[in-house]
Amino acid sequence: MSEVKISAQTRTEFGKGAARRIRRDSKVPGVLYGHGADPLHLTLPGHDLLLALRTPNVLISLDIDGKANELAIPKAVQRDAIKGYLEHVDLLLVKRGEKVTVEVPVHTEGELAPGGYLLEHVLNALPVEAEATHIPEAVTVSIEGLEAGASVLAKDITLPSGTTLAVDEDAVVLQVLAAQAEEAAEGEEAAAEEVAEA
Repeated sequence: MSEVKISAQTRTEFGKGAARRIRRDSKVPGVLYGHGADPLHLTLPGHDLLLALRTPNVLISLDIDGKANELAIPKAVQRDAIKGYLEHVDLLLVKRGEKVTVEVPVHTEGELAPGGYLLEHVLNALPVEAEATHIPEAVTVSIEGLEAGASVLAKDITLPSGTTLAVDEDAVVLQVLAAQAEEAAEGEEAAAEEVAEA
């Protein structure tokens, strides 16, 4: 679990105009909340935050106005739909040793059995509970040799020590589909398009 230090300033200006001014200075408006404390409105350096957010569930050590140091994890990130730059971030205050519920990306390794099967990610991210300073960056699932009809359930995934599921253990995470079903669906879509064009 990587920890990234970021300097932040408290802000007292709110609204769209203030947010636009902050973004013009290559900074990002954000809110730090949690532990029953009043939300703290912050201005964060855009480039540093963008780099930090490349790591899922990154642990951010906030140096606020050069005085208070707080630990936080990103809870919600808003990006510009077209240009992709950060518009706003919500940060959740955490303490060392505290358990938090987060979603961890699911990665796969290995190859499906021969036969042109398709792998469907029912869950792209797995909800887990972990210590705030030991959140896994991802979980890896072997799909080696799986055939059509096979499913990987949440309980089948090996989690790092200290991490537990925060979802029903019988929840389907991955499933293998026969390619014919996909081809049939594509054929139906093509037929529907032809009808629409006619």
